[in-house]
Amino acid sequence: MHIESVELRELRIPLVSPFTTSFSTQLERNTLVLKVSGSTDGPNGPVETVGWGECGSLSDPYYNSEYTAGARAMLREYLVPTLRKAQSDRPLSAETVGSALHHIVGHQMSKSAIEMAILDAELRARGQSFARYLGATRTRVPSGVSVGIQDSIPQLLETVGNYLSQGYVRIKLKIKPGWDIAPVAAVRKEFGYDVPLQVDANAAYTLVDAQLLRRLDEFALLLIEQPLAEDDLVQHAKLAQSLSTPICLDESVESAKDAADAITLGAASVINIKPSRVGGYLEAKRIHDLASAHGIAVWCGGMLETGIGRAANAALAALDGFTLPGDISASDRFYKEDITEPFVIEDGHIAVPQGPGFGVTPREDVMERFTVGTEVL
Repeated sequence: MHIESVELRELRIPLVSPFTTSFSTQLERNTLVLKVSGSTDGPNGPVETVGWGECGSLSDPYYNSEYTAGARAMLREYLVPTLRKAQSDRPLSAETVGSALHHIVGHQMSKSAIEMAILDAELRARGQSFARYLGATRTRVPSGVSVGIQDSIPQLLETVGNYLSQGYVRIKLKIKPGWDIAPVAAVRKEFGYDVPLQVDANAAYTLVDAQLLRRLDEFALLLIEQPLAEDDLVQHAKLAQSLSTPICLDESVESAKDAADAITLGAASVINIKPSRVGGYLEAKRIHDLASAHGIAVWCGGMLETGIGRAANAALAALDGFTLPGDISASDRFYKEDITEPFVIEDGHIAVPQGPGFGVTPREDVMERFTVGTEVL
């Protein structure tokens, strides 16, 4: 592909309700949407094409070191200029973006966004769906939902009940010190043990809390996600030895190498693969393949994506190795109005788009209403 321009569009989209985790409360989604325009070789000559990508970073560097304003600067000042130079030396493709940007340390979410847009553009030009490109074997995926920290137990039970009535097949509860045992116990008491249930600490605990975390074993959880800090692989391995609840890693895994280290150490028996966190969907596929080869379960997490990222996540989650329901919820879980045609939950599942590329096209009029800044490189 030859890239002619990259449009960076910053959006602020209100959430339907506050989303609270152990590290922050979000009232809106502040995200970058990328539009790559260019051409690629076709059977009868160059074919003009466009592709869309989305950056997973949050407004502030609380989930990881990246944040939206920083991602915008990184793309403008480093990533796009580097790719501009790279394509002057040799042909560029989504598969070579990672190697072209490898010397730039970190910034996985920014790298993921540009690789994603180029991949979408190439697949659109070929008329090939992302699901087919990956080798996905399913046309729909089970839909789980992430429930933020609530103001009270009664409010939590009402919220969980509403999601179950909508057909979600798995519930994930955000937890933190002081909001852990009681909410999990209340959900189990109210809805029973047939509901697949897991918890996510977002690195809020330390190994000192092992005795408290062991109390979660009695609730037959699918897993406890990222209980300790992202750089605590050894401590996660020690914690895993004292719990019967499987430990799942999220923030700790930013690459296939990290996944291999975690598996070798016994730090995780489950991995949450968030494509934006690991540098893109191609690296996410590598982690999937690695985990499958070692008998490690994986599922697809999310970063409150719009329909662009939601479409790509659904295709990824349709691979065989994704044996647990992911956080691929309907659009109305977070947004009153999505920037693509909304994803809906049907019989507990989300349909995998089958059109060219990621199979969705942003509605420019809707994007315009949420846009707070645009620049074309």
